[in-house]
Amino acid sequence: MKIHHLNCGSMRIVGTPTMVCHCLLVETPSAGLVLVDTGFGAGEAAKRRLDPLVRQMLRPALTFEEAASHQVRALGHDPRDVRHIVLTHLDFDHAGGLPDFPWATVHVHAAELQAATRPSTAAEARRYRASQWAHGPAWATYEDTGEAWLGLPAVRPIDGLDDLALIPLPGHSRGHTAVAVPVEGRWLVHAGDSYFHRGALDLPPRVPMRLRAFERVVAQDHRLRLANLDRLRRVASRTDLVEVFCAHDPGEFDRYR
Repeated sequence: MKIHHLNCGSMRIVGTPTMVCHCLLVETPSAGLVLVDTGFGAGEAAKRRLDPLVRQMLRPALTFEEAASHQVRALGHDPRDVRHIVLTHLDFDHAGGLPDFPWATVHVHAAELQAATRPSTAAEARRYRASQWAHGPAWATYEDTGEAWLGLPAVRPIDGLDDLALIPLPGHSRGHTAVAVPVEGRWLVHAGDSYFHRGALDLPPRVPMRLRAFERVVAQDHRLRLANLDRLRRVASRTDLVEVFCAHDPGEFDRYR
C-alpha cells in the first residue's frame, strides 16, 4: 500500500482553529486507486451550492485546489483510475466529491445509505445532500457483520480492496464507520467524525468547549457516539498495532502530511 493524505476541505467554525477534511488516496496492489472519503468536491467550488446557513456556520474554503480530483491529478494520476471510494459516512463534507468520480464504486454502511436516502427525521435529512449522488453511483453496502478486533465487535473486510476494512462506529450518524488500512504490518484507522479533536482520545478528554458543543449538536445519537468513542480510545491505546486519526483535526493531518 502507498497512502497519500489529502486535505479536501478547509473550514472554520467561528471561534475555533481551521479544520481540515482529511481524506486518503490509497494505491492498492490489485484494486487500483481507492479514496477514503472525498471532502468537498469541485462542484461545491464551482457552484457554491451548499446551504447558506451551512456556509455561514462552517465557512468552508471551497477551492478547486482542495478538491480530491484536482489533487489526484497533481499526484500524477488520472482521476479515472480511482475505481473505488470508501466513505466513513455520507455527510456533505465527506461525500461532496462523489460526482467528480461517477464511475467509481462507492462502499458505505447500509444503515448510512438508508439514512441519507430515507431519513427518519428532519434533522437527519439536513445533514445530507442528495445532489452529491444524483449521478447514480454503484453502491456497495455492508451490514454489521464481521469479526471482533481489539474489542470492536464487527470489523468487516471491504470486498475486493486488499484487506481494507470497515469498522462500524455509529453515533455521529446512523451508519458511521471507521476505515482501517493495512500498512507495513500495522493499521491506519481513519475514524471519520468519531471525534473532532485529538484530545478526545485522552482521559479525561481535552476538547475545546466550542468543538465539544458542536460534536453534541451534530451527533445523530450522542450517547452512542460517546460509547463508541470509548471503544475507539481503547483501540488507539494499542500503538504497537494501530494509528488512529479523525477527519477534521489539523494537527493530526499535519503529522501525516
